[in-house]
Amino acid sequence: MSTQVNTSAAKQADASGFAAFFKNPVFQQFQVVFAIGFYAVCSSTMLVINKLAVHFLPAPAIVLFFQLLSSAVAVMLFDGLGWVQSEKLVWDKIKPFMLVVIAFLGAIFTNMKTLQYANVETFIVFRSSTPILIAVLDYLFLGREMPTPRAWLSLLFILSGAVAYVMTDADFQIKAYAWVVAWFCVFAFDQVYIKYVCDTVPMTSWGRVYYTNILSLIPVTLLGLGFNEHTMIAEFTWTGPSIYALVLSCLCGIGMSYSAFWLRSLVSATSFTVVGIMCKIGTVIVNCLIWDKHASPTGLAALAVCLLAGSFYQQSPMREKPQGA
Repeated sequence: MSTQVNTSAAKQADASGFAAFFKNPVFQQFQVVFAIGFYAVCSSTMLVINKLAVHFLPAPAIVLFFQLLSSAVAVMLFDGLGWVQSEKLVWDKIKPFMLVVIAFLGAIFTNMKTLQYANVETFIVFRSSTPILIAVLDYLFLGREMPTPRAWLSLLFILSGAVAYVMTDADFQIKAYAWVVAWFCVFAFDQVYIKYVCDTVPMTSWGRVYYTNILSLIPVTLLGLGFNEHTMIAEFTWTGPSIYALVLSCLCGIGMSYSAFWLRSLVSATSFTVVGIMCKIGTVIVNCLIWDKHASPTGLAALAVCLLAGSFYQQSPMREKPQGA
């Protein structure tokens, strides 16, 4: 998959204890590759780890609360030690992040509810159909060109694979697919608006991680109370595997938060979405090794079509502004 760097965003380097590494010419030349690799490691494992976490603790809002808290505390600790630089909370930057929080929480919570009621392959294939909508939104709101014929063909094959999978899914559940549809709508807004904030609000990636996670704590607490998940804490048995799964999900959440904001600042919203789909190749491999809820061979073949087609996607360039605009 070919990508083009958003040069204005790419020049915003995080001033931190790792500044020398970030300024290294080799890193600067290949930072999109590094960003994709880092995001791929986090993304390909996060889905399965979240699946395990909600399996042991069937309360997505509680799991999410621990992830948000650990990420915010980690940024404060790293900033205090001088390892990274994170902006302090100021109202002018809190305002645009209000919608970021809504989109972020909505996408993650509906993601977890989907994983609670459906197998991982179901979620992956529905996600594989999102780039078509994101590509149009990229054109309408973020100044990108419409996709090339090659890119459209790639996105249509992704959609075809998704439709083929749904037709062969033996675990069809109305409730599960209702959550998938809810996630789909929220996810589209999440991809476009957060990219807009990354392009228009000058901040370090660690600052964006801190703002998003710290501002999300109160809403996710209210969300948990609304779904009566707080009653599950007293009934939950804290065993070794459940604690390990929760801690591991928190650690992955820190890496996922940073890698996502870093990569968003370098590529288009559609490219970020397609990269996320490609990352799920690792998720499928891990899931087939440890989990018992799998699609049929035909369904997995349809999934493979989605992933292969995504590898041929080509990012659309920015539109040229009219003279005098």
